[in-house]
Amino acid sequence: MTDTESAAKEEDLISCQLSENKERIELLFSHCHDLKVKQWAYGSNLQFNALSVYLETLNQSRETYINATMEDISPLLEGKDKELDPEKIKYHFENHGISKHTADVTGSFASTVSEILNGKVVLFFDRWDHAVIYSAPKPPSRAITNPSLESAAYGPHNGTIEDLQTNLALVRGLLKTPKLKFESITAGNDTRKEIIYGYLEGAVTPENLALYKSRIEEARDAEILDVTFLEEWISESKYSPFPQVRYTERPDMTVAALLEGKIITLLEGSPQIMITPGFFVDLLSTSEDYYQRTIYSSLIRLMRLTAFIIALTLPSLYIAYTTFHPELIPTAMLGPIVNAREGIPFPSMVEALLMEFFFEMMREALNRLPRSIAPSVSIVGAIIIGQAAIQAKIASPIMLIVVSLTGIASFSLPQFNFGAALRTLRFPLMILAGTLGGYGLMIGYYLILLHLTSLKVLSQSYLSDLAPLHFKTLLKNVILRAPLQQLTTPRKRAYNTSKGALNSRRKEDH
Repeated sequence: MTDTESAAKEEDLISCQLSENKERIELLFSHCHDLKVKQWAYGSNLQFNALSVYLETLNQSRETYINATMEDISPLLEGKDKELDPEKIKYHFENHGISKHTADVTGSFASTVSEILNGKVVLFFDRWDHAVIYSAPKPPSRAITNPSLESAAYGPHNGTIEDLQTNLALVRGLLKTPKLKFESITAGNDTRKEIIYGYLEGAVTPENLALYKSRIEEARDAEILDVTFLEEWISESKYSPFPQVRYTERPDMTVAALLEGKIITLLEGSPQIMITPGFFVDLLSTSEDYYQRTIYSSLIRLMRLTAFIIALTLPSLYIAYTTFHPELIPTAMLGPIVNAREGIPFPSMVEALLMEFFFEMMREALNRLPRSIAPSVSIVGAIIIGQAAIQAKIASPIMLIVVSLTGIASFSLPQFNFGAALRTLRFPLMILAGTLGGYGLMIGYYLILLHLTSLKVLSQSYLSDLAPLHFKTLLKNVILRAPLQQLTTPRKRAYNTSKGALNSRRKEDH
């Protein structure tokens, strides 16, 4: 061990002198108004001193643990032993004496600082180079309510919140097996956020888990504020518009993902749970698909697939048809379209780009408005702006219908980040359609398909369940939803990580 390492190790040790420990704490937490340092005396003549340190904004215990310590370490007179001294305290905690509250002992000064920042109460004693750490009740958090982004008519109505332990309890309550594993790392030198990732042993593939661990380890030095920050560490293609993870606030959807062999990630202070890997098909599914009857769930899935096509292609198809290929439009529809565009000073591409831009700007504005007035502003704003645009001959009525249908279709998709990907791709497709017509659209569609087929998520194909193509699999639990008796898990997927897995999947289909 070098001299530098020895000096660093000595600096990390707790001193036997209480005054020195107090000085180090006050120097480190200088200008922190919520730090409370209480010095108190004990013993027959109050000749011994101790120190309690905590951040009052992170716990509600105050001096409760000082009294608890006295009761813990004194077996006589119901916790009122007058002959208490540092040796008794040291002997009790070093030999794991019974404690009224959860208590840990550490000799590391850095560890005590970390526990103080985690909201715990740390007790220092004179003549002892260790500290006692008590877990303290946390401040009140938001109550469990319905998921704000994934409301459903059937199924559980409880959603995750910002408290990490509560979220873990919700998942454990639905998946009662020792195979459910949770591991944790701490990220950031200043934020010190605890990242917990979970998986179902036997369901997750070892290759996926090893690759996930190697990537999440890279985030140790990053200052992570929300679980969404971790997406760029997990994703293989950082610049792809398509999301490679999905988010949920529903514990039942989380458990369904674990049963499929997925890995979940939770973060203290973040209400969302990140599910990895997120395949293309996953982004078009919801947990409510399995709470409805088979026929209705299948129709809803077909509707979502139609909404995906509309959200991606409708504006560009309109531009291509009206600009380059009017002969493909039925005569009965061509006349009204031409009459509606009479007097419009812009070509179809510019008109569509302007309307899409205004629509996205209104969407962004509504996200910033208070919830109480956002619905009324959205309805009134859309009516007024649409009517004014038509009267001013800036846009045609048919264009407003196209843009509105496209917006409604994007809202029909379960995952918000998937809808954002389609909104991003609409603009280059509209430009291709306005400059090259149908040929440009074919180029755009081909590039998107080429990107999707080459995209990997934890070294797996992004189009898993779609390629290689098996019609029985598609009709069973991708495009349609078979009766639950035929499904062992919400999605019975064979991972394409080996030739044997692929062969077993083919045998199942036949």
